[in-house]
Amino acid sequence: MSRRWLQRYIPSQERLQRTRSLRFMHHMLGDPAMWVLSRHSVANACMVGLFAAMLPIPCQMLLAAFGAYYFRGNLPLSVSLVWLTNPLTMPVVFYFNYRVGAWVLDYPARKVPDHITTMWIAEQMAHIVLPLAVGSVLVGLVLALVSNVLVRLIWRFQIYRSWRRRAKRRQRRQQH
Repeated sequence: MSRRWLQRYIPSQERLQRTRSLRFMHHMLGDPAMWVLSRHSVANACMVGLFAAMLPIPCQMLLAAFGAYYFRGNLPLSVSLVWLTNPLTMPVVFYFNYRVGAWVLDYPARKVPDHITTMWIAEQMAHIVLPLAVGSVLVGLVLALVSNVLVRLIWRFQIYRSWRRRAKRRQRRQQH
């Protein structure tokens, strides 16, 4: 994962500090450690952002921001990863989380009717909440751990590859 590629898509610290709705987080936005792009900060940001994205709660972005602050992750990356569960992907992701929770708890999964209505969802909510919560936390934890390890491994591989390229260039220079 290239640092330059990430910096191209992450909003600047100054831009976020000028945003009025984020003034209550001014102490976090001013912390330079929240803007560092290192192997650890990116891995921790992915961990926190993906975990928060899997939770069916309001204010996922706030949770991701405070998680990034606590785990010393990159703030903009952590918050932007929450948008993996956007209004288009949310039904699929949360239905998957529900099915995982129902499987773990050994609950019979509710069948989805041909036409989903808000009335049907309201009637089923008592049966859906526990499997959805358990599945969301479980899927979030698995995604968080896997993403953290994967980002660290990919970052290491990139460093190893750049060292090998550098060594080959040195060898070519020495041969000529």
